[in-house]
Amino acid sequence: MTNAKTPIWDPYLKGVGQIMLQGNAWTGLLFIIGILVNSPLMALGAVVATVVGTLTARLLKYDEGEIGNGLYGFNAALVGVALINFFQGTVLVWVAIVLLSALTAVLMNFCLRRKIPIFTFPFILLTWIALFVFHTAIPVPEPVEQPLELVDDGFSLMLHGLGFGEVIFQGSLISGLIFFLAVYVSSPNAALFGIAGAVFSILSAILLKERIGDVKMGMFSFNAVLCAIVFSGTRRRDGVYALLAIVCSGIIEDAMLRNGLYVLTFPFVAATWIVLAVRDVLIKRYIAPNWA
Repeated sequence: MTNAKTPIWDPYLKGVGQIMLQGNAWTGLLFIIGILVNSPLMALGAVVATVVGTLTARLLKYDEGEIGNGLYGFNAALVGVALINFFQGTVLVWVAIVLLSALTAVLMNFCLRRKIPIFTFPFILLTWIALFVFHTAIPVPEPVEQPLELVDDGFSLMLHGLGFGEVIFQGSLISGLIFFLAVYVSSPNAALFGIAGAVFSILSAILLKERIGDVKMGMFSFNAVLCAIVFSGTRRRDGVYALLAIVCSGIIEDAMLRNGLYVLTFPFVAATWIVLAVRDVLIKRYIAPNWA
């Protein structure tokens, strides 16, 4: 539980930091700065959504320890950024951001009470619903595109493809570097795992030559970054689990892209669920109880 000396903004910044599983206020602040340098409107969406999600948890009297650690902010923050990324910032879109951010808190609490490792699935589910509604039932115009200039040399490909930026819908190289620094401030181990995961996914995706454009934009590595971070640790087995999750997420992401589906962070969530099931059910129970 947060104490009286905890700054009032602490749970909100931690909520943004939890986007990459870092309950660190400095990480959250750097994430906001990284979004701001690329898109002030997306930064506003992230801030508004995080505040709404966290305040909803407080109004519903959810556990203060969970609130203080930012667990009710990150799904909301992603919803806020995503809707501004996919649609023009109309009044309807801002109303949707507020309502869906509040719903992320309810879904998160439901899963926390049942010890379900839900990660970013509330964001995914609610954003999919919003995309369907705003593309079909209540059409909302898409934002004016500002395409990222892609450079063909290998060094630029690797930098743009590292994927930290695209975790929060930022195609900017500067934003991606700030996000990496933000994770490193909280956990150098997690940041380096994330880089390793991104590089592995890039090298794998390059073998699919028709995917080079996606690689350059970070589309084939941001889920790998999250997979690597969630399993980051100092044991050899952590690297094995991270690698397995990255491979699974790549297969899922490729299938979704080929079918024209909105990927979001679903490959990360699905792959992590698969690896956790393998680790906790298969390995721990039947293969090597003392190893997992």
